[in-house]
Amino acid sequence: MNITCSEPAQRAIRLLIVDDQPLIRRGLAMTLAAEADLEVVGVAADGLEAVDQALATIPDVIVMDLQMPRASGVVATREITTQLPDARIVVLSTYDDDELVYEAIRAGARAYLLKDASEADVLETIRLVHRGESRLSPSIARKVMEQFRTFAAHSPKGWNSGRALTPVPGSTITPVNTEPASETSMTSTRPPAIDELLTDKESRILDLIAQGKSNKQIAATVFLAEGTVKNYVSRIMDKLHASSRLELAVRAVARRGGVTK
Repeated sequence: MNITCSEPAQRAIRLLIVDDQPLIRRGLAMTLAAEADLEVVGVAADGLEAVDQALATIPDVIVMDLQMPRASGVVATREITTQLPDARIVVLSTYDDDELVYEAIRAGARAYLLKDASEADVLETIRLVHRGESRLSPSIARKVMEQFRTFAAHSPKGWNSGRALTPVPGSTITPVNTEPASETSMTSTRPPAIDELLTDKESRILDLIAQGKSNKQIAATVFLAEGTVKNYVSRIMDKLHASSRLELAVRAVARRGGVTK
């Protein structure tokens, strides 16, 4: 008698769909559920329901609209990432307003796509985010880069070496080190710059992250195993006290004066 042993099937990515428009909500759920590696475990029509559903179903990835009744997607994202740190949020919105983009990122979103994104882009983004990576729609990425070029050009020396990010104009985020400092006090109290904290290899990997490269692409560029690159990324996040890969990317852009290679 022949006995064959098969590998255990990989667990499907558990998804929660949040959108206040029923047609979009149902359409997304049907499209995503048709994928063999995705499982829709819940749907929600507003931010409050999203939090309740997230706590009840413990999804891996949440596809989140922003402008919704009762509680916005930003509020829901902040609450969910606080209570479920392992949950990854993919924003899918019709809005590319600067303040909304930055508030969503600061609330903990790992990706930001516009609703004109293709089905393939949405599917790829969900899988990338589940693996710990981040992604922005091209137009959103340009906004992020342009804003951080401005911040880097006009912010005090050393602003980007601490954990907090400079706020979006008009937001309620407290500015970082806006008071003028004397040369003596800046020299004696300035935290270590990013380059002082990282090895040459870590700095190179950080630059590649800022260019939007995945771990697989970075591994091919620096001739390391993908698992080794993941370890490097974790170490860099720990050294810089960064909460996400996206935060690493914007730090790297600011460090280079807003210019990506």
